[in-house]
Amino acid sequence: MSSYTFSQKLFKPTPPERGSFPLDHEGRCKRIMIKYMRCLADNRNQNTMCRDVAKEYLGCRMDHDLMTRDNWSNLGFESDETNEVASET
Repeated sequence: MSSYTFSQKLFKPTPPERGSFPLDHEGRCKRIMIKYMRCLADNRNQNTMCRDVAKEYLGCRMDHDLMTRDNWSNLGFESDETNEVASET
């Protein structure tokens, strides 16, 4: 006997816009991931202290096509262009 009734709609899952990306099965960015996890452990899980390592990790993932390349500002970081302009003034 089926649990589907006539009044129910079929559930159609949709993938998330962000937050889901392929696993690093080959370990291309594993060294940086471990560096980030150690940074978190050393700083009592305060991720603000590890932002530079997080940026390095995301850059590695983008370089190896493990996530879609995106602007740093969309990922919560200042873009490199913003940093260059700020350092010139």
